[in-house]
Amino acid sequence: MAVAKESPSVSPRNGADQEAEYRAQTRLWLRLLACTTLIEGELRRRFREEFDFTMPRFDVLAQLDREPSGLVLGELPKRLMVSAGNLTPIVDRLVEDGYITRTPSNLDRRVQIVCMTVEGRKAFRRMAKSHGSWLAELLAEFPTERLDGLIGELDELKGAVRDALQKS
Repeated sequence: MAVAKESPSVSPRNGADQEAEYRAQTRLWLRLLACTTLIEGELRRRFREEFDFTMPRFDVLAQLDREPSGLVLGELPKRLMVSAGNLTPIVDRLVEDGYITRTPSNLDRRVQIVCMTVEGRKAFRRMAKSHGSWLAELLAEFPTERLDGLIGELDELKGAVRDALQKS
C-alpha cells in the first residue's frame, strides 16, 4: 500500500486570509528577485566595463581568496552552487589568464588543487575593493540605520526556508 506524503498543516484561516497570505508571500519573492536582478545586473556591467571580467570568475576568486592554501577543485562547485561542467571553462580561463593555478594533489594525483597566483590575488583585491564601493553606491539610498534590522529579518527568512526544505 502506497502512503501519500503528508501535506503541510493547514492553519485555521479562512480562504480569503489564506489567499492574502499567498499573495504577500508571492510579493516578497518578487521583491527579493527584483532586488537581486537589479544589483546583479549592474555589478555584471561594471565588472565587464571596468575589469573586462565576469561575475562568475570573480566569485571563483572570492572563494580562493578565503583559502590561501588552495581548494580541491571538486569543492568549488559546491561552494558556488553550480555544476562542475559550468565551472570547468571558468577555471580553465582563469588558469590561462594567470589568475589561478591548477595542480594535482601530492596525496592523490586524480585530485586537482586550485590556488590563486600572486597576480590573481592582487587583481582580485582591486576588484573586491571596487565591488564593495559599487554595492555601497547602489544601496546608499537605503537608510543605514535599517540595514541591520533588514539583515536580521532576511537571516530569519533564510532559516525558515531551509527548515521548510529539510521537512520536504
